[in-house]
Amino acid sequence: MKTLLLILLFLSHSFSDLFGQDTFSMVAIDTVTGEVGSAGASCVDLTTISGLTDHFLGELFPGKGAINTQAYYVPDNQINARNRMNAGDTPGEIIDWLIENDVSNQPQIRQYGIVALVNGSPQSAAHTGTSTDDYKNHVTGPNYSIQGNILLGQQVLDSMEARFLNAEGSLACRLMAALQGANMVGADTRCAANGTSSLFAFVKVAQAGDDFGSPSFIRSVRTKANAGIEPIDSLQIIFDNTVDCGTVSIHPPEFGQDDMYTFPNPTQDLLHIQVPGNEFFTAEIRDLTGRVLTKNSFQFQMEMDISALQNGILFLHVWNNQRHFTKKIVKE
Repeated sequence: MKTLLLILLFLSHSFSDLFGQDTFSMVAIDTVTGEVGSAGASCVDLTTISGLTDHFLGELFPGKGAINTQAYYVPDNQINARNRMNAGDTPGEIIDWLIENDVSNQPQIRQYGIVALVNGSPQSAAHTGTSTDDYKNHVTGPNYSIQGNILLGQQVLDSMEARFLNAEGSLACRLMAALQGANMVGADTRCAANGTSSLFAFVKVAQAGDDFGSPSFIRSVRTKANAGIEPIDSLQIIFDNTVDCGTVSIHPPEFGQDDMYTFPNPTQDLLHIQVPGNEFFTAEIRDLTGRVLTKNSFQFQMEMDISALQNGILFLHVWNNQRHFTKKIVKE
């Protein structure tokens, strides 16, 4: 009996290691349309594992938020996260609860990314356990969270963030762009020998009126180990056959990165903001947790005094009913 128990424990640990380390992923909210989305990829060969979809690590809550659960993935932790979201907890509260109530008391090996609409405003939070496999980290903005482990380096997360913020079109288009930011050999270091970033990749988006578990948009690809097929490129082909990010979008047109000017950046006190045209806009400065620090309305241009804010990375969010823009600001 003791021998059998040891065998079962070994198999359980091996199975967890096999698919538990889901590597780079993102959750995001479109604050204009109310869409919620998830995207991700990993060097796990799902063709050898039954019962898992290509997008199992992400859960979408239509009109509410999204949760990605990864790193030594345990389904019960994902279920607990779902229950907390449905109970109305904020992303930060969900993270705190998951850390305190990990099903095997090992939050140090877990990783989560969570976004939600809280009283009509987006919030984000993430957790990267100290014992999650290196390289590991997460980056968050007011309406998104990007997280990864077993990565080539910080450049994977930074590239995903830059592609997401610079992309135009629907939330699906911007999530697909974020995945392309990680399209580099060995982004998941286990796939370096395969000559790819990963072995499977997905993008999915739920509109506000969708039912839980049935998002309107799902595109995914899984490849076999040693096949040398880049899943992000394969996913892009499938994506482009059904979505036109250049001319057709359910999302109002965004500013391109060159259409709004902010200077100086970094800045110590005054931030000058200028947009084309004579439309009225709302400008918010948020911290890394999504908390609104200052908010103003303006037309064409304004100077925002951020001298009283704490030094570090901040996010400028500018929008009206037609267009919106997010940019990272460094306060010195």
